[in-house]
Amino acid sequence: MTQLRNPVLRGFNPDPSVARVGEDIYVATSTFEWYPGVQIHHSRDLVHWRLAARPLTRASQLDMRGDPDSCGVWAPDLTYTDGRFLLVYTDVKRYGQTTVNGASGASLRDFHNYVVTCDTVDGEWSDPVFLNSSGFDPALFHDDDGRTWLLNMLWDHRAGNGRFAGIVAQELDRHTLQLIGERRTIFHGTDIGFTEGPHLYKRDGWYHLLVAEGGTGWDHAVTMARSRSLFGPYEVHPDVAVLTAAGRRDGPLTRAGHGDLFDLADGTTWIAYLCGRPLPSRERCVLGRETAMQPMVWGEDGWLRTQNGDARPDPAPQAPALQPAPWPTSPSDGTFDEGALPEAFQWLRTPDSTTLFSLSARPGFLRLYGRETVGSPFSQSLVARRQQDLCYTATTRIDYEPTNFQQAAGLICYYNSTKFHYLNITHDDTTRQLQVMTASPEDGRCGTTVVVPQLPDGPVELRVDVDHDQLRFAWRLARGEEGSDWIWLDQVYDASILSDEASLPGLPNFTGTFVGMACQDMGGTALPADFAFFRYEGRDG
Repeated sequence: MTQLRNPVLRGFNPDPSVARVGEDIYVATSTFEWYPGVQIHHSRDLVHWRLAARPLTRASQLDMRGDPDSCGVWAPDLTYTDGRFLLVYTDVKRYGQTTVNGASGASLRDFHNYVVTCDTVDGEWSDPVFLNSSGFDPALFHDDDGRTWLLNMLWDHRAGNGRFAGIVAQELDRHTLQLIGERRTIFHGTDIGFTEGPHLYKRDGWYHLLVAEGGTGWDHAVTMARSRSLFGPYEVHPDVAVLTAAGRRDGPLTRAGHGDLFDLADGTTWIAYLCGRPLPSRERCVLGRETAMQPMVWGEDGWLRTQNGDARPDPAPQAPALQPAPWPTSPSDGTFDEGALPEAFQWLRTPDSTTLFSLSARPGFLRLYGRETVGSPFSQSLVARRQQDLCYTATTRIDYEPTNFQQAAGLICYYNSTKFHYLNITHDDTTRQLQVMTASPEDGRCGTTVVVPQLPDGPVELRVDVDHDQLRFAWRLARGEEGSDWIWLDQVYDASILSDEASLPGLPNFTGTFVGMACQDMGGTALPADFAFFRYEGRDG
């Protein structure tokens, strides 16, 4: 029998929300500060997946310029009713300080929740309707009486109060998409705390409420409660958590939580949930939070549990008995000849990509325009793809002639503004140079090291090899198809800092590592860099 290879969506793909329409299973995941907003993957057998859409593509739907690191789009919820898809999502504008480890005083944050609609997943989604700003993780529940309800966690900013103030519900008019009536708190959570990520289901006359608890780290959990009334009171699951890896910081799947249930056509119930894969012997997940799936079982007592009842994530569950449905694949040589950005790539925050890059200014090349500093929350020219393997190689060819020290472009391994490794071409006012810039939360500094004081003229190829927590850069002059021999830098860099777990105190860390191309011009002249190709090769096997 075929087994799923969890995670099914590898690399940064957290907070899954599932909508099944006939034979089609769609999963929406968070994208935070990466543009376009929200990823929707599509499968018909849970084994083979394709990226079907990134629905938030224009300024009217999403403009994240100025959003801090790990803010932007949190926990989208995808549902289908009355012949159309509805997607609700949060745009987080302010994070402030973390709520963990004794943060005190008022905790001021801004969460704006919206809904967009479309008849098809891959169509043009509507302009958003604003819903509320009372908390994050909005989700829709379509009851069998024809009414729809919006749920979200309630944020309490007041000093001395618990920040996670429970789950609230308010009716949503399906036609106008406006909230009506008053919000009501329906569940205050369990003793695990940090109650968020609500999803509501109805089965055998019971309202089953699924929530995420325990924070997004090692103690993350999916917990459950049920009630005969939508408004409660809710009885907590006798096991409290229906899925968790709490107590473990190693193994194939950890940090399991934030789940969503869905039924297949055969009536079997499955859960999609986020998880992390730590580096061997290192408690750091450089791939961020990924999406896994496994079957669940309803017991004679009416409660949901894992198949063996241990509430643990399963790295290799048996696949459902569905007809295999692989997607057509089209080989790519990593060039930019098609005139469109390859689907693996995203950029940061701005809806106006033309200010950052062009595929037509020099046909066959991706031209990045030098913009603000690497890590800027406004206009950062960085185009990258997810790291999806613990071991990989990435290469690119760059044609770039900087004229002063405020200009740089090259190959970057990027988590956020406080942690990255960046091999770039720059200038010291006398000659072109190759340098490495590293920002690390280990010492809170951003440092630069010149590795080639005099870089010869002409296009250059840059390379990074990552093997678990070891990262090495190489370069060579671009001569012909293959170039010259690779010249490896002596230093081995710590790839593990590009993870949620490595952080300066109090900062949010909810994304994952990207690898790609960047270009800065801090003098404001927008000097461009042209990239002939970008190739990524996973080596996990």
